[in-house]
Amino acid sequence: MAKKKVYLITGATGFIGSCLLRKLIAKNENTHVLLRKQASLWRIRDLLRDTNIHFSDLSDVKSLSKIVEKIKPDIIYHLATYGAYSFQNDVDLCVKTNITGTWNLLKTTSKIDYELFVNTGSSSEYGFKKSPMAERDSLEPASYYAVTKCSQTLLCSYFAKEYRKPIVTLRPFSVYGPYEDKGRFVPTLLKALYLHNRMNLVSPNISRDWIYIDDIVDAYLLVNKLKNYSGEVFNIGTGVQKTIKQIVVLAFKVTNEECNLRWNKMKNRKWDTGYWLADISKANKLLRWDSRINLYDGLSLTWEWFKRNLSHYS
Repeated sequence: MAKKKVYLITGATGFIGSCLLRKLIAKNENTHVLLRKQASLWRIRDLLRDTNIHFSDLSDVKSLSKIVEKIKPDIIYHLATYGAYSFQNDVDLCVKTNITGTWNLLKTTSKIDYELFVNTGSSSEYGFKKSPMAERDSLEPASYYAVTKCSQTLLCSYFAKEYRKPIVTLRPFSVYGPYEDKGRFVPTLLKALYLHNRMNLVSPNISRDWIYIDDIVDAYLLVNKLKNYSGEVFNIGTGVQKTIKQIVVLAFKVTNEECNLRWNKMKNRKWDTGYWLADISKANKLLRWDSRINLYDGLSLTWEWFKRNLSHYS
């Protein structure tokens, strides 16, 4: 019997990381996760007995080195990040986590002959564009978080080429689905619908390229394809954008519920825009990847899960 591959995940308590871990455990893979002692475990509490836990921080090079040398990962998924949420506004911590933390992970794993290292970028690296965002576009970050994610991506791409390491970066667009953070738009909307609460909103014309979490996880699992594109970056979106008003209308239809919506009662955030769309032709062509779950089905799946897990959003 072939030896199982060893998977190492950073950021396993986050939205994408936890769903990726859940999928790997369901496939009976040998998973290892790095956890900070103060990490919130609500997304993975039921998974803890089925994975290998290592308490460490990406800033602790000595501890990180020992863990990496011990487990010798075949596949490394780097999802640890800081600054993606508006309440995460400590710029020093953004730099420490996204840039220094990534550098420490690259260094400590450099002596391992791993099969694949997947770095997680962000669509915010592009800044504001007036056409579908393509990997060849110039990066024009509009926040400190976006600046650090640009640096993280460039660092990984350069490291891959300099040391001939199989490192790729995936840039997710607007991910939604089960286990999303309670402060995000879709969970907030579903909670308002479930409880028939009032909801304050920004402009109805704010647009995003919304992608269901399972489609994102599927992209991370394309190991045999991703490992052939060292140093490359891939957009992971749907290639279709929807306004938040369109999301609301569809959510009313999916849930058969309504609530009191107050448009323009929230100030638009500096990253809000009427255009945010992924060009996914590179992932289509090279990875043979495409999103499978349309918005109606994705919202339906999220709604059914949400009703069973409302306690997470109280």
